[in-house]
Amino acid sequence: MSKAQVTTKKENALATNVFEADANKGIGNLTQEDLALPFLKILGQLSPEVNKRDGKYVEGAEPGMIYNSVTSELFNGEKGLNVIPCHYRLEYIEWKDRGDGPGAPIQIHPSTSDILSQTTRGADYKDRLQNGNYIEKTASHFVITMGETPSTALIAMKSTQLKISRKWNSMMQSIKLKGKNGLFTPASFSHIYNLKTVQQSNDKGTWFGWEVSKVEQVADASMYQQAKAFSDSVSKGDIQVKHGDNSNKTNSPI
Repeated sequence: MSKAQVTTKKENALATNVFEADANKGIGNLTQEDLALPFLKILGQLSPEVNKRDGKYVEGAEPGMIYNSVTSELFNGEKGLNVIPCHYRLEYIEWKDRGDGPGAPIQIHPSTSDILSQTTRGADYKDRLQNGNYIEKTASHFVITMGETPSTALIAMKSTQLKISRKWNSMMQSIKLKGKNGLFTPASFSHIYNLKTVQQSNDKGTWFGWEVSKVEQVADASMYQQAKAFSDSVSKGDIQVKHGDNSNKTNSPI
């Protein structure tokens, strides 16, 4: 392509105001049920995204990276990803073994459920019900990812990552600001956190897990309002979460 052709192409490029005039047209009456909330997951050695022979392979994917399940974006696990936590939810998710079920939860039990008291720890370290299904205690952190285009996402922490979830919650709860009536605990979406991945291990194996650190207080008013709006939507049940059988596998042995 000649230099003249390149110049002409740039000169003929549509201005942003042309797109703005037709904002939201063509997408119909979309609701949250029509949209997929991305999961942020850690890629492990056995993740299909790192296997070049797998149909789900993602170019450049390596164990320890952070992966966006909707956009297929990859983030360097050592550098990490900045997020704003907007809502927290604890649930007990009931699954059938992979290959035996629909690839979706059989049932989602609330945090107030006593379902774990009805389980027995199996040889595979899973908490199993009498019907053979197993229960995963799941801590869901609804976040906004920072960057040029902030977007909503979900981080589901299970098994060995539950202690990281508790640590993160404790960090948020420990923040105190001074107001007109004294000290108070600000909303979770008042601060930005960095999520990195680190190698973890126990006597059953080695895997990559989360590491969380506080970065700074949110300074941008519009960003704060966006986070608040997302938090309110999740709280009201407007955000539909579709857990998949492979939504957050990290190759953790338990």
